[in-house]
Amino acid sequence: MKIALILCTVCSVSVFSQDSISVLFIGNSYTQVNDLPTVFSNLTNSLGDIVTYDSKVNGGYTFQNHLADPLTHTKIEARPWDFVVLQGQSQEPSFPTSQVNSETLPPAVSLADSIYANNFCSQAVYFMTWGRQNGDLQWDSINTFDKMNERLRNAYVRFSDSAQASTAPVGVAWKYIRDLYPTINLYSPDGSHPSAEGTYLAACTFYASLFRKSPVGASYYGGLNSITAEILQGAAALCVLDSLETWHLRGREAISIANFTLEQNGAILTFQNESWRSTSYLWNFGDGNISNAIDPVYEYLASGTYTVSLIAESECGSDTLTLEVVIDPLSISEQTESDLLLQSFGEGKFQITGLNSQKIIGFELMDSKGLVLENTLSDIQENIISIDLHTFPAGLYFLNCKTSDAAYMLQLPRF
Repeated sequence: MKIALILCTVCSVSVFSQDSISVLFIGNSYTQVNDLPTVFSNLTNSLGDIVTYDSKVNGGYTFQNHLADPLTHTKIEARPWDFVVLQGQSQEPSFPTSQVNSETLPPAVSLADSIYANNFCSQAVYFMTWGRQNGDLQWDSINTFDKMNERLRNAYVRFSDSAQASTAPVGVAWKYIRDLYPTINLYSPDGSHPSAEGTYLAACTFYASLFRKSPVGASYYGGLNSITAEILQGAAALCVLDSLETWHLRGREAISIANFTLEQNGAILTFQNESWRSTSYLWNFGDGNISNAIDPVYEYLASGTYTVSLIAESECGSDTLTLEVVIDPLSISEQTESDLLLQSFGEGKFQITGLNSQKIIGFELMDSKGLVLENTLSDIQENIISIDLHTFPAGLYFLNCKTSDAAYMLQLPRF
């Protein structure tokens, strides 16, 4: 049985204690037209918050172009940015998946890695752009706005997942306005670049994404009439704030995301750690035992309902995920006076008693993958089998023991 956890049950999502951030915009003409960084700054100031910003924009630049440009890296390394926005060329994320996988995804992730290398606590934020007004006619799968916009959305979310980053869903807000307010023109005459309304919508979306607060009420309208500006503010708030976990948007002190899956086989749980941006882990199994292993294997010795928690932590903060697990009484191995008795002395050292050594046929020590690690009787003395796993990595090991009367399997959890 496998249990997957997609959402954090306990997340640090408090609003910034100080509403002041630093942002670097890396992109091309979609960012440059109408000077999106400045519109974003003016909007932020009108809401009483502060942003320090810079930009590196070159017309037509792809992620690969920026990755290969030393000036882009100079901008990244200029300071420990709170956020670095990454925008690809307008078409490249919508191309066939195989092409995106080979040409777009790798440099998109490498740029995020460069950001983290400069400052581990920086957050890479992918600028989800929008489909062209009438789509891109060169390929049937993107020959309408909706088709192209959907592919862009999915690609940017995939970039985010691959780079343990977040997404500013401008393209989602764009579709919302097109669907519900078609008289608001978001495009410049070329049907691709943003109009003043489009840039203002993008600025509102970035405000909601980076501050995780609503832009509704901003007094800066970017030259638009108040009715249009307020509609765009509301659209950005709706598309971002109702879906913060979808876009992986989090505050400066909530870089880490705790997440794990588990496989349960009776009383034995095998955990797969899928946490983001974390450097240390603390597992609490709810029965008084803990572990700092990345992917622990744990066996419960009594039936019941236990609350398992994982704290994923880094220098930038921590996050906690909890889950209840149920151990059925039938899954607990019961011992009788005639059974083997397993004793643990810590640090991977065990003794097994209750066995008549004259009747032993053989025994094997195996890891969780079935690899035989020991196959000797040399550790049997006075009817006691001694096992020392202190040099072995953490995990679950198994001892298969055969006598003339029976066969036994004992589980040895090494923490």
